[in-house]
Amino acid sequence: MATEATFTVPSDQFPLGTVFNQLPDVTVELERIIPARDVVIPYFWVRGTEVDDIESAFTEHPGTKEIRLVDSVEDEYLLRVEWAMDYDDVLTVLAETEVPLIEATGTNHQWTFEIRGDDRSDIAEFQQRCRELDIPTTLTELHALTPVETGTEAALTDTQQEALVLAYERGYFESPREATLEVLGEELGISQQAVGSRIRGGINHILGSTLSAVEYRS
Repeated sequence: MATEATFTVPSDQFPLGTVFNQLPDVTVELERIIPARDVVIPYFWVRGTEVDDIESAFTEHPGTKEIRLVDSVEDEYLLRVEWAMDYDDVLTVLAETEVPLIEATGTNHQWTFEIRGDDRSDIAEFQQRCRELDIPTTLTELHALTPVETGTEAALTDTQQEALVLAYERGYFESPREATLEVLGEELGISQQAVGSRIRGGINHILGSTLSAVEYRS
């Protein structure tokens, strides 16, 4: 049965973690990744700061070859990274084991990764390979996707669902808005950038599931 797992890695144990040395309050979010061997989608977002040269915020790290800015909107930056695939980190293990990465968010405290395997053995293989390479991962959640889940429920992570429910209850989606990301973040105990990331990710999954279902029925 398909299984989802959430695990954390110390912020300095992942190549992009060097950004927190200069910008400790930003949030870094990797684009959804479905890796194959030696291939990893190389885009990520940096949110929560406004700087003239975001690329310079990433100091040299053995896990990356090059990082360059693709686009920016106010305090959000889309960057492309060329990974050093001979460097042992979480992404290279995902590519090696071909386990899809559903969501990855980094803060100054830690990186949180959500992955999905066809069954628990895929998750176990991933964990075992991380141990072999001395990658310090901590498993925080593990659950199977049961048949009673709808497509939308299965697509949403627990953190995304929590953020969406709270946003709806507090009137975030009303016009004009009755609550801000800052207020939602205070209730959840996270930054407003992290709340925004969870809401955007949840909406993206809901739209993807809904549109896929509509296309299938047509």
